[in-house]
Amino acid sequence: MDNTNIAFIGCGNMGQGLIGGLIANGHHPDNIHGADPDPEKRDLISKIYKVRVYAESTRAIEHAEVVMLAVKPQLMMQTLSEIATEIKKKSPLVISIAAGIRLATLEAGLGGNPPVIRAMPNTPALIRAGASALYANTSVTPEQRHLAEDIMRSVGLAVWLDDESGMDTVTALSGSGPAYFFLIMEVMEKAARQLGLPAEQARLLTVQTALGAAKMAEASKLDAATLRQQVTSPGGTTERALKVLMEKGHIEVLFLEALLAAKRRSEELATLTGRPE
Repeated sequence: MDNTNIAFIGCGNMGQGLIGGLIANGHHPDNIHGADPDPEKRDLISKIYKVRVYAESTRAIEHAEVVMLAVKPQLMMQTLSEIATEIKKKSPLVISIAAGIRLATLEAGLGGNPPVIRAMPNTPALIRAGASALYANTSVTPEQRHLAEDIMRSVGLAVWLDDESGMDTVTALSGSGPAYFFLIMEVMEKAARQLGLPAEQARLLTVQTALGAAKMAEASKLDAATLRQQVTSPGGTTERALKVLMEKGHIEVLFLEALLAAKRRSEELATLTGRPE
């Protein structure tokens, strides 16, 4: 993949995160081009990553084999109209990381039958600990699927979906998920402080506990329910706390309702960003 010419249309935080991840994984900066209307951002990206960045999207994609669409959803239709002619000429693989933009919208905006992939990364991708889901249209070749997976794996985990509708659930789960964990950490810290623990100790112990639990889950072949049971001694302190969360707090019901609300909002946003009927 290190010789593949990749163009980034939009060089915000996620675009920069992907550029940094690719370079860290051996992709040569000479084979990465970017486009962004902000001159200060272009200068900064050029200095940090040693890649060429242009004001015009069409210049960035002149020799691209892969075009990464990393613009905000509300700018997508304008971006598609700007690059459609070049995409039709060369038919590169197009990967969109814009939330809520359906394949049908991307295909209609580009015209023809271009190979297009939707990818949904999350913010931990900025530190190369992301979780991304991908869905491809029928024009994407097996080689292009492999290439897209390599790109997204440069910033973390990547999985393929069999149905595009799953993207709304992914948005609710891993896309919004970091905020759920931050909320849990926030309330645990606050509770610990209310019970007399100094603020810095509460923060450090909460963060390390969350990190340790995640690493245990990642390293184990057991599911989360089994891991929970293994650290819950009968009649112990953990069992007492979990009883409050599950029986009094109905945490399972709350999370189902929360993810369902996020999924429905993702579906609503898709209708506001030009999804064809």
